[in-house]
Amino acid sequence: MEFLAGKMLGFVLILTRVGAFFSSSPLFSWKAIPVRTKVIMALLVSAFFAAITPCEFTSENITLIETTLLIANEFLYGLAMGLVAYCLFAVVRASGQIISRQMGLTMAKVLDPFSGEQGQPLGMLLEIIFILLLFATSSHHLLIQVLSRSFQTFQPGLTPNVGVLVESVLTASSSLLMLALRMSAPLLAAFLLLMVVLAFMARVAPEANLLFLSMPLRVGMGMIMLTVFIPFLTNYINTFTTWLGRLMPV
Repeated sequence: MEFLAGKMLGFVLILTRVGAFFSSSPLFSWKAIPVRTKVIMALLVSAFFAAITPCEFTSENITLIETTLLIANEFLYGLAMGLVAYCLFAVVRASGQIISRQMGLTMAKVLDPFSGEQGQPLGMLLEIIFILLLFATSSHHLLIQVLSRSFQTFQPGLTPNVGVLVESVLTASSSLLMLALRMSAPLLAAFLLLMVVLAFMARVAPEANLLFLSMPLRVGMGMIMLTVFIPFLTNYINTFTTWLGRLMPV
């Protein structure tokens, strides 16, 4: 009976980490996925890791307060891993929002099918393409691999280093804008060149209404540059993999 209680406690700890990771990480936390499906996925993944992860607990030497602290530790660890993955995944949408601002499409809003909230169409388009590329290259397995590696390096029942977790989340959130600017840099350079040309035209032909000419030019250049830019979106998969392995607290 005590052996069974220890196994149940180990399964609860693993389920807590997996559930916290799923609730904050990309792909698994989308509202488009039914809650019942998320619960079934979390239970199946937890059952798999519980079968291969050594969790030796006895109900004699663990009190209720210690059990609560163990569950809280697993929740914090899974939440930190999910937030790091979410920040790196949000780089694609952030770069799309930067490009939308340069194209003058800031006020354009559509319903996000993943989160159920309003969002900019260009950012969502790039995110959908990136998701399709992830599934096409089987790179979505990286999230499960990271979760598996966490159970190898940080077994259930251990106390995590809160400082390392906070540093990983802060580093990932601060790297979000840097990576987004790096991804959208070629398009920003093209828009800067367009602004220089328009400024030169304003000096040469001041009677021309460049305010109305600039808008279709910015949109047209943005569409052309996006057509050239989208095939290179696969390069970010390697960057995503590298930064995920670097920032994950495992």
